[in-house]
Amino acid sequence: MPKKIDPALRDRAVRLVREHRSEYPSLTAASAAVARQVGVGHESVRRWVLQADIDDGTRDGITSVEHAEIKRLKAENSRLREDVAILRAATTFFAGELDPRNR
Repeated sequence: MPKKIDPALRDRAVRLVREHRSEYPSLTAASAAVARQVGVGHESVRRWVLQADIDDGTRDGITSVEHAEIKRLKAENSRLREDVAILRAATTFFAGELDPRNR
């Protein structure tokens, strides 16, 4: 399970990469330099920057808000499917109990 990163650290890393991106040949190089400085993995920093760009609207993709909504809807959909399965099983059980041919 991934560890929780302090949002302030994440924001700082994204800000540092954005401020110093022009000093490096690529986003990956800038992310690696900042990652060493803040003590996290370079791929994490690179992905944070990409997600921040998406959230700001400068890059296409699913925003963090949209991702959270999709996750919430999938969980709700799963719970509703379980409820339907339980209700179907209960309906079958009680219909069998009330059937006069079963007496």
